[in-house]
Amino acid sequence: MSKVIAVSNQKGGVGKTTTAINLSSCLAELGRKVLVIDLDPQGNTSSGLGVDPRDLEEANTVYELILEECTVNEALIKTNIKNLNLLPANINLSAIEIDLLGESNREYVLKNQVDYIKDDYDYIIIDCPPTLNIITLNAMTTADSVLVPIQCEYLALQGVSQLLKTIELVQDRLNPNLKIEGVVMTMFDGRTNLSNDVVNNVKESVGDRLRVFETLIPRSVKLAEAPSYGEPINIYDTKSAGAESYRSLAKELLGIRR
Repeated sequence: MSKVIAVSNQKGGVGKTTTAINLSSCLAELGRKVLVIDLDPQGNTSSGLGVDPRDLEEANTVYELILEECTVNEALIKTNIKNLNLLPANINLSAIEIDLLGESNREYVLKNQVDYIKDDYDYIIIDCPPTLNIITLNAMTTADSVLVPIQCEYLALQGVSQLLKTIELVQDRLNPNLKIEGVVMTMFDGRTNLSNDVVNNVKESVGDRLRVFETLIPRSVKLAEAPSYGEPINIYDTKSAGAESYRSLAKELLGIRR
């Protein structure tokens, strides 16, 4: 049975896209069939998986899919990674708010399309934009759960309380089955007291309500470099600390003993 996970945080720069790319690739490496949906108009998830958004001007993307101008299969791209497919995005998606004005049930247009192919995949990972808008609401009505990346930096919890309120509103009004998958700590530097203090602070602040994954995603030059080569970290530098951490996160998500 397929599971749809939206990777979301209304605060930018927390490793959201990095997590969407690399968690998806590591799940695929473990033999799961995975679909990644890029819902950020910047198209960074698409480019991080080897698809240049500038090459999509004449192609179908998630934008055309939401407007019901194509089917999922007509927008789908098979990546170079075994078991991993992509619904790409480009800057056109930034106009979707205006395009859907006045549309009834506009919060469910993505869900209606994804439902057709949902059972073809073990996991569907949605990369959300760092804002609350109609795109994010579509992600949350489509998703079964939300994974929240939090960076190990000062004011790490900033914006998380607002995101949790947003999720509660979605649960009340749009998707009563939506769950919070948990919190994953990113940009961890074990050499600093700050990173360790932030992890402890997050566990103390939300650990009684939310799952805080044991896997810590390190601050890593290799993780930062990989997207510019259009490769997830387990392909770009398979033995790096970043690759091992995302493999660990994938196994933790699957309930596999590490």
